Amino acid sequence: MSAPHASTGSVPDDAEIAAAVEQLRPELERLARELYDQPEIGFEEHASVARIAALLAAHGVDAEVGAFGLDTALRASAGGAAAGAASGPHFAIVAEYDALPGIGHACGHNVIAAVAVGAYLAAAPVVAGLGGRLSLIGTPAEENGGGKELIIRAGGFDDVDAAGMVHPSSGSGTSSVLGQRTTGVRRIAVTYHGRAAHAAGAPWLGRNALDGVVTAYQSIAQLRQHILPTDRLHGIITDGGAAPNIVPERASALFYVRSADVGKLRELTDRVVAVLEGAALATGTRAEIDVDPVPPYLPLQTNTALTSRWTQAFATRGHEIPAPVTPPQGGPSTDMGNVSRLVPSIHPSLGLGGPDDVFPHNAAFADLTVLPAATDALVDAAVALASTAVAYAADPELRAAAAAEFAASGGPSRWED
Repeated sequence: MSAPHASTGSVPDDAEIAAAVEQLRPELERLARELYDQPEIGFEEHASVARIAALLAAHGVDAEVGAFGLDTALRASAGGAAAGAASGPHFAIVAEYDALPGIGHACGHNVIAAVAVGAYLAAAPVVAGLGGRLSLIGTPAEENGGGKELIIRAGGFDDVDAAGMVHPSSGSGTSSVLGQRTTGVRRIAVTYHGRAAHAAGAPWLGRNALDGVVTAYQSIAQLRQHILPTDRLHGIITDGGAAPNIVPERASALFYVRSADVGKLRELTDRVVAVLEGAALATGTRAEIDVDPVPPYLPLQTNTALTSRWTQAFATRGHEIPAPVTPPQGGPSTDMGNVSRLVPSIHPSLGLGGPDDVFPHNAAFADLTVLPAATDALVDAAVALASTAVAYAADPELRAAAAAEFAASGGPSRWED
């Protein structure tokens, strides 16, 4: 693997970094396509992470698969302590590669992986030559398991100073957002336990667990009109009983609770739990409630000093950056939020082209990720992310600005705090 000026300690400009990424274009396009062709859900991304490791190996990078105690996590590092020297500023490029059940890479994690790998390969030798350290951290199960939080708990970000990744979105190539915001999310699983009986012969002997679920679902729907505009509640029934002529003795549901504020997220969770308990009381059933079967995701805290540097590099690729929407009105969640509360982080979004109404988590969005426009966008994003990592290693003023902004926001925090 090579990059401009890697051995001299001088800093290449964005054009030189762009040239390094452009050389990788065919391999990055192929990686995104292969992940699209064989989507794997969270914690099952064995072929996906193997493909990423193989691409890195082809460029002389020895990546650890199974890092942090997770079979499908990945770690590669260059420079600093990774080379046996005193560690300089440490920037982590974050990759995701899990898919959604049934609709594949409809959230574009195949593009996230390609952007991250391209940025790492282009920037790693440069950062190492500047005396810094660059890591690529592959995080499984963003959609269903909180892989980043699990890696945080395993100490995977303990020596990281700043982090970044790029997430695809719908719409044109001008839709990258400065200062993107997300909500935090907590999952609440509930199982109602009742008493089985013949639904026609002796229904009075039964206690209907499905009634417990339905009552809970309807009550949460009523709660929605009394929550903040930035909050969200939604859920599904995961088990509704065995047969219509048997009073269900067991029924289950899964609800998501979202808020843009950590404190409000806790409060809203308590309100939902109270609703679930009330549904059990109303139906004569027993509620088995499991709060946080998956680690909570925290609201994203974008570091604008770092994002501004990404935006500057992205603009050199011919992209316009619209102003952020303020205040945020609800929205999706990501476990990158947990990383952003631990170290200064960026998570800009990347328009892949196509119609604005083809939104992530729709099967049609997965198809956008392998079109030529998406390849152009991911190359541009990789250039900008690589440039940001290099700038972080090279520019003490940028590091100081990012650190000061992060400290002013409260500094490092975890959910347990």
